[in-house]
Amino acid sequence: MGCFASTPKDSGGNRRRPGSIGEVSVYVPGLRIPKPVDFAQSLGDHLSKNIVERLSALRTRIVVMAGQEGPTITRTKRKSATQHGGSTLADLQQALEDYLPVLLGLVKDGCHLQYKVQFVWVNQEDDAEETAMSNAWYEVLSVLHLMAMLSLSQANLLLLPRTSTDGYQPKVSEESRRASVDIFLKAAGYLDCAVRHVLPQLPAELKRNLPVDLAEGVLRALCLQALGQGVDIQLGMAIDSAKATLAVKRRLACEMVKYWQQAQDNITNLPLANGWGEKHRHFVKWKYVEAKAAAYYYHGMILDEGNTEKSHGMAVAALQAADEYFKESKKLCEAFNAAPPLSRNAPLWGTMKYLSEKIPKDTSSKVRINRDLYSYERIMETAPTLPDFALALKPDEYQLPQVDASWRTENVNGIQTAPNHIKV
Repeated sequence: MGCFASTPKDSGGNRRRPGSIGEVSVYVPGLRIPKPVDFAQSLGDHLSKNIVERLSALRTRIVVMAGQEGPTITRTKRKSATQHGGSTLADLQQALEDYLPVLLGLVKDGCHLQYKVQFVWVNQEDDAEETAMSNAWYEVLSVLHLMAMLSLSQANLLLLPRTSTDGYQPKVSEESRRASVDIFLKAAGYLDCAVRHVLPQLPAELKRNLPVDLAEGVLRALCLQALGQGVDIQLGMAIDSAKATLAVKRRLACEMVKYWQQAQDNITNLPLANGWGEKHRHFVKWKYVEAKAAAYYYHGMILDEGNTEKSHGMAVAALQAADEYFKESKKLCEAFNAAPPLSRNAPLWGTMKYLSEKIPKDTSSKVRINRDLYSYERIMETAPTLPDFALALKPDEYQLPQVDASWRTENVNGIQTAPNHIKV
């Protein structure tokens, strides 16, 4: 049940897109913006004035904040990361968290009220400018998606290098890196909950007509991206640690490859060809290839510790693959930044700052040293297979909150409701 409508992209001007989004460490494919809803007209005959006014006030706060700040949140400037940008993200996130328990009363125990309100959101990655659906689960899904995107925006602000007090190159503090991993897991938790507990509540017809922003493949890809970037931060911290072995670094790099490969697999066949969506596709491809450069580098360094002709040959092949992937990743990075909305690289730091120096140097060194021993023809023509490790980083186990206490005494068409967790 529940009707839907999508507005073509040329029908209005609600979708505001910046020409440039500045420096990017974490890609956020735009923020979907909610449009106003008249709860009184839809629910006035079914619910008390108190609940209707509460729903209206909570959602209006989100509409106003997202409408005013949403288009600017994705335009990052390092100086605003801990001032206006950070506080805006926190305020909007809190507004969504306040709204969700009250909203969930509309879907509790299969309540018929879930079909009474038409919710409208402005899309970013879909060709359709906006999508309207008369189903409260669509609203829940949209709220969780926005909460995840705000978390990724917060991680991006944390991971933009800042000029250090010692006068050296801009860098990201260890505190910010550790905090960003927690935020990545939180974002992944929202998205994982959306896929496992909210999408199944929507009828098949509505699921087919969701905007691509909310397609299962995109939600899964965003979840995997968050985990992949979390592992990237862990690898960077391992590189900085004297205690971390080559084996630990290789494992993290190989896990990172799997996250990005799965992210790419999830969006391969989706119509991400519109603005933010095309840029999203570029980002995933870039990070996947960049991860492979790291994995092959560390795999090559470990193989080079062997004492056989075969292991040295495989090491050279792995390092050559790392070098080729690294060169390709730089081209893909340029393609990502050139895709609208325009972006630019933050100063190199962490994993890729280290590897941008080590991969060309070590590859050149190993190939030159071994060239006299092993002819090019004897070096493996293809890179050795990367070892397969189980993925260690998991999303936070986010659960939908309990229905707000204000619903306890609510009478819906003569049937008094009782406090309950949402049945999912």
